[in-house]
Amino acid sequence: MQQSPLFCLFFLSFWAVASAQRPDYLKKDSIQSSLDGNTQVFYFDKSRASTPQPLVVELHSWSNSADSQKGMIAPQVHAKNWNFIFPNFRGVNNQPKACCSDFVLSDIDEAIDWALKNMQVDRKQIYIVGYSGGGYATLAAYMRSRHQIRAFSAWASISDLEAWYAESVERKNKYAAEIVKCIGANEVFDAQKAKARSPLFWDYPVHKRKNSLLQMYVGVHDGYTGSVPISQSINFYNKLLKDSKEKDTTRYVSAADAEILLKTRSFPAQKAPETLGNRAILYQKTSKNISLTVFEGSHDILYDQVLSRISAGHKK
Repeated sequence: MQQSPLFCLFFLSFWAVASAQRPDYLKKDSIQSSLDGNTQVFYFDKSRASTPQPLVVELHSWSNSADSQKGMIAPQVHAKNWNFIFPNFRGVNNQPKACCSDFVLSDIDEAIDWALKNMQVDRKQIYIVGYSGGGYATLAAYMRSRHQIRAFSAWASISDLEAWYAESVERKNKYAAEIVKCIGANEVFDAQKAKARSPLFWDYPVHKRKNSLLQMYVGVHDGYTGSVPISQSINFYNKLLKDSKEKDTTRYVSAADAEILLKTRSFPAQKAPETLGNRAILYQKTSKNISLTVFEGSHDILYDQVLSRISAGHKK
């Protein structure tokens, strides 16, 4: 049976992320959690430069651990001769200490502590990057990391476990059962426990992040050919604007625009679209240092675009 071009695009994107080989220059180490003594493994690559260089912290996806995930941004970081760390932060999201728990957030911060102590890091250029479940953890770090982070790059992110549970039940995929396990709900879904693990419902540290860049990216077909509907990022973007008291209503994603994007998986263009790599950008919104970009794609991260976009965003 002949598959549609859209299916092929999604399959090739997923295959590229899932089947990439782990770079052989990555080294492995571990640290002990200050909260419970758990051993957290991580992979790292030190800059070869003699002067302090940026640090990129990449956060693994929902169904992966630091040991299992092969596709990562390490090659792009290595090419720039920057520092890189890939922490485990409780591994696969299928048990109560995972899913953006206090243990997860502490693990991520303590991995950054290790990098600052053991690498020559330019402390004004620390970047956090994540895709899917890693995007979820990136949004959580944006809200609660104790570190001053220059920029966050979140792709195909989850922000609301309560909504994602319902979406996963509807799609009959594995994630609904894993969410229940992850929030410690004793095999019965608990909306309040899900909200407690959802950045969408957390207090926004507006002052602490006023100089931090947050870039969110979503493929317009995600939720149809992918596992995370774009509403997860749209709602989080609007929440931050509301919490920061953005008065310009044109900066928000309107309910009408969201409906068009979700129902048609497109958006009317007034001119030839800009591109994200080789993908058309269908829709963009910005407010101060926060941006949302909807592009032609599915449940994707475009590794070749991440670092250049972070740098360009901070020069504006």
